[in-house]
Order: sequence, then C-alpha cells, then structure tokens
Amino acid sequence: MATTSFSFVTIVICFISLSPFPLLGAAASPDPGFTLNLIHRDSPLSPLYNPNHTDFDRLRNAFSRSISRVNVFKTKAVDINSFQNDLVPNGGEYFMKMSIGTPLVEVIVIADTGSDLTWVQCLPCDPCYRQKSPLFDPSRSSSYRHMLCGSRFCNALDVSEQACAMDTNICEYHYSYGDKSYTNGNLATEKFTIGSTSSRPVHLSPIVFGCGTGNGGTFDELGSGIVGLGGGTLSLVSQLSSIIKGKFSYCLVPLSEQSNVTSKIKFGTDSVISGPHVVSTPLVSKQPDTYYYVTLEAISVGNKRLPYTNGLLNGNVEEGNVIIDSGTTLTFLDSEFFTELERVLEETVKAERVSDPRGLFSVCFRSAGDIDLPVIAVHFTDADVKLQPLNTFVKADEDLLCFTMISSNQIGIFGNLAQMDFLVGYDLEKRTVSFKPTDCIKH
Repeated sequence: MATTSFSFVTIVICFISLSPFPLLGAAASPDPGFTLNLIHRDSPLSPLYNPNHTDFDRLRNAFSRSISRVNVFKTKAVDINSFQNDLVPNGGEYFMKMSIGTPLVEVIVIADTGSDLTWVQCLPCDPCYRQKSPLFDPSRSSSYRHMLCGSRFCNALDVSEQACAMDTNICEYHYSYGDKSYTNGNLATEKFTIGSTSSRPVHLSPIVFGCGTGNGGTFDELGSGIVGLGGGTLSLVSQLSSIIKGKFSYCLVPLSEQSNVTSKIKFGTDSVISGPHVVSTPLVSKQPDTYYYVTLEAISVGNKRLPYTNGLLNGNVEEGNVIIDSGTTLTFLDSEFFTELERVLEETVKAERVSDPRGLFSVCFRSAGDIDLPVIAVHFTDADVKLQPLNTFVKADEDLLCFTMISSNQIGIFGNLAQMDFLVGYDLEKRTVSFKPTDCIKH
C-alpha cells in the first residue's frame, strides 16, 4: 500500500459511456453512480505490502509520509528532512487500478484528493523513474489526442506549470513536488476504463490527463502515476461533474481491519449520504481550488471546548482554516492552539505522560494497561464530528500510546486516521462535505 492480488476495482454498480467528448461541450449522460475499491498502500492487498514489516513499522512509515506530504500544502510542522524514506510525492495512501487507451493498458495509480491533474508515465520517456508495469505508449492508442494550447484545460494549469510547443501548438505541463520530484509532459485526452475482468467496466472518455515523458524523484516503481480527485478544473471529479452531479464519497476502513477488506470510494448517486447522524459543513472557496477547505471552529476534549481561534485575526476563527485530505495520515493543527490542546489532554488522560523516543509525536502516554481515553469532538461550522479513540490515538510501540494530531503552522489538515469509520461525502454543487459514523467494513 506483498501479495499478488490486484483486485483493486471489483465492485462496479453501473456502466458509463461518455461519448462523444461530453467534457468538451456535448450533452452529458444521466447520473449512473459507481463504486470502486481503494487499497491502502500498507494493506496485504497492496502491491507495496512488505510482510517483513511489523505493524509498528507500517504506522511509522505512514506517519513519516504524512510529514513529507505536509510540505506539499506549504506547512512547516516538523523538520521533514528527518522523514524521507519511501515517500510518494504529493501522492497519498490509497491505490486504484485502471486502464487507459485503445487497446487498454493497465496502470496502478494513487488516488489523491490533494491533486488535480491525473498523469501517468508515457513513452518516449527521458528520464523516467523505474516502473515495473509497462509504460503507456500514446502512439499505439487510437483514442489518444493532444490538448492544444489556449484550450480551457491547458489554461487551467498555473502559468508556471504550462508551456506551448511552438512547432506543434501542443500544451505541455510541468509539475514539481516538495521533495524536488517532478513530472513533465503533454496534456492530452484519452479513454479511461475503470474495472476488472470480473466486473462490468466503467468507461470514461475522453479524460484530460498528463502524459508524462520526463519524470523523476522518489516515486515508487509500482505506481504509474496519480489520479487527481481534488476540486480544481483538471481533476477527475471536476471533469465528471456533469455525470456524477458533483458528488463522491468514501468510507475508510480502520488500519487494524484492512487485512481482508478494502475501503470504498463512490461517485454519483451511490455516494449520497442520508439517514440519521449525518452532519454537514460548508466547503469554503479558497485558492488553490484543488483543496477541500472547511472551517474548524473548536475541538472538545470530553466536556472541555477549546476555540480554534487565530491570534492574527484578533481571536476570531479564520474561514477555511483546515483542508480535508484522505492522503495525509495524521491531523495537523495550528501550533498555538495545539499547545492548549496538549495541556488539556495531559490533564484529562490519567496515565503517565512520556516522550516519543523517535520525536514525531508531541503527546504520548505509557500504555502498560488499559487507558480511559476521552471522546474528542471536532466542531466544524454546523457539524460536530465525534471522534473515537481509533481516530485520535495509536499504539506507536508496545507500551506507547500517542495522540495522532500534531502541531503545524499555516493551514491545518484533517487527516485520514480522523476520517476512518466515517462515511465522508462531498457535494460540489451544494458546496458541502458531510460525515456519518459508519462501520466501513460493512459499508
């Protein structure tokens, strides 16, 4: 996230045929709804699974990737240079399997709510990072089309991220990541097929993507690229907006339960969250529009409520002060606020406070026996989300229990540990994100 099981997308509810070129102006098909599997990179079902790693090793590696990923969001929580092992730049924690082109070429990509551009490695590639699966060759696909300069999708790239090939008028993209990794290539459209041989495939055509002919850095050789699920124009979610009505949701299975089950991501009608215990908070429009911003007003530890105020705003709450991100494991909070939260936790948890010997976590307790842990409520605007101990504490070693929220500067991030066993639904038409407590193993 090493078995050889690659059944990433095994549940597909409906068949989609988007043709011809609805994303470029033709009428959209009715909203069909479909469901896909998400495989955590540390799950036994993942191609990255290492059976020699202990559960503690996997947790530590996931936390280290969180620290690296914070650099993408321009935060400065911890010295990321101390945590540079096996990192996927701007990637995330969950894989999807899909095929592209005509004929189909299978690729394994990281599903990333913190990215917009979907890209894969393409031939001719100079240089390319090592990739175990075959590289996509656009010259062999009858459905591949270059995207021209001046087009809406080319212009959706930041000025620093785009260029124009003077001799061909082909739109070129240039992406770089916080650890100096990069991908460069041509913007194009292609047929994407999501599904497996044992299920009815979902055909998406045409999808705007990056055909990366120059890629390097710390990308993992088992991944072919990234599928962008962010909020910007180039993301897969935005491109399918007229088809899925701007709706998608996911239900993340707790790390301790991932040996035989997968998490799910749903699009369209399948993703609608309803029933009791659903709470919703507004999405805040900010730049860059890739990220899903919400407003965190306070956090409660038991009955003690702590306002999430900003000293630079005269003690008021800043709108859109937190990004909800499925690709970051930990939750990052404003450093001044975190100091107060840390104090309250130490007063509330009746156990010996100890230091994390690896220096990652700020708040840890000796866990020789059972510890009575508080329910922590996260108060977003109009939505109180009650987190359970599995969302907020982790056994980081045999006798070490640590709080999975850590200090940060600038923007906060609501990570995937805090989202596990919740149905999390995004409605980009209503501009809301919703939460519903759910047993994600059964969902």
